[in-house]
Amino acid sequence: MKEPASMDECIYFTNRVTDKGKLKAWVFKEKCPKCGLGLMGKPVEKGKVKIRAKEYVCPECKYTVDKDEYEPTLFVNIKYICPHCSNPGELSIPFVRKKVAFVNEATGKKKLVESIRFQCQKCSKNIDITKKMK
Repeated sequence: MKEPASMDECIYFTNRVTDKGKLKAWVFKEKCPKCGLGLMGKPVEKGKVKIRAKEYVCPECKYTVDKDEYEPTLFVNIKYICPHCSNPGELSIPFVRKKVAFVNEATGKKKLVESIRFQCQKCSKNIDITKKMK
């Protein structure tokens, strides 16, 4: 599995370490479907990337695609060491976040969080890549 050489190649990247496991996940930028030259990314204004933008733009031809339309066509590449069985693994799955219920240890209340969920290839237990919680 090819790892990114720089962050400029990625739409999404995370490198997380838990008490028993490790996880590295990334999503490569895809070429523009219209011109095929530029890599689709968030719009750049005055040298800064607009991270909260709801669309992706080709820097070459300025072709624009809505975020909800573009992200499901991408694949997230994952390298992990399972926190349950310590098995190392690699896989590529569609880049789709789903709402997953988590229990807050401090309050004991359930909360829905957007997460990329996949199963360990050895023990088949769920592993979640959640959005960073505040």
